Amino acid sequence: MPHALLTPDDIATYQRDGVVVVRGLFADHVETLRDGVARNMAEPGPYAAENLKAGEGGRFFDDYCNWQRIPEFEQVIRSSPAAEVAADLMQSDSAQLFHDHVLVKEPGTSKATPWHQDGPYYFVEGRQTVSFWCPLDPVTQATLRCVAGSHLWDKPVLPTRWLSEENFYPDESAYMPVPDPDAQGMDVREWALEPGDAVAFNYGTLHGARGNNSDTRRRAFSLRLVGDDARYTTRPGPTSPPFPGHDMEQGQRLREDWFPVLFRR
Repeated sequence: MPHALLTPDDIATYQRDGVVVVRGLFADHVETLRDGVARNMAEPGPYAAENLKAGEGGRFFDDYCNWQRIPEFEQVIRSSPAAEVAADLMQSDSAQLFHDHVLVKEPGTSKATPWHQDGPYYFVEGRQTVSFWCPLDPVTQATLRCVAGSHLWDKPVLPTRWLSEENFYPDESAYMPVPDPDAQGMDVREWALEPGDAVAFNYGTLHGARGNNSDTRRRAFSLRLVGDDARYTTRPGPTSPPFPGHDMEQGQRLREDWFPVLFRR
């Protein structure tokens, strides 16, 4: 039986569309995550970034791979139902942590998060993947936007650098150009969300996010997990996150001392 937060239809939707909403996934952990985000912004990690060019209004902060140094994140990762729900959605017997990610758009930040797939940035191959995007502030205007079915496309979307808009890897021909889902009439899904709700999407799902033109800040916590079929793969350049010194080789499962298994059936 799936976790109580899921129905069989939710799992079928996730498999078919690559995206589904899980209401209340982190509902019992919102304040803890807010405290963790505050700590993260006060003490940024080595991968923290400001994603605005000179003259662009607001602030767009993001940072990742901080769960081992921010106790609030580790507490939520290990005690929330996220790992079991991930295993159900992935139809996997296990759920293994890949990394955490914080994104904050302050009021008046009109810059949108560019359309992209997460998978091409990562050194992970596999169909059994899930990313949870959880707002920590009410999202009455839809913000995260996902293209249904894009996780099943034959060719990955070209990864680019958010600030410079340069190609992330040298071999552009191995990827399809970044599409314009609105102009091309794609099936874009987006939802109004309460703090603690989560959008679950596959690493291959094309997604982006609207700017924050409201008068309140918009904080989000993301958690990325992988399932049974996930394997390390080399890319034509440094990945994001890079995880220097990981010492894994092509085709290996992710090392469990760095990427702990959070749930097993």
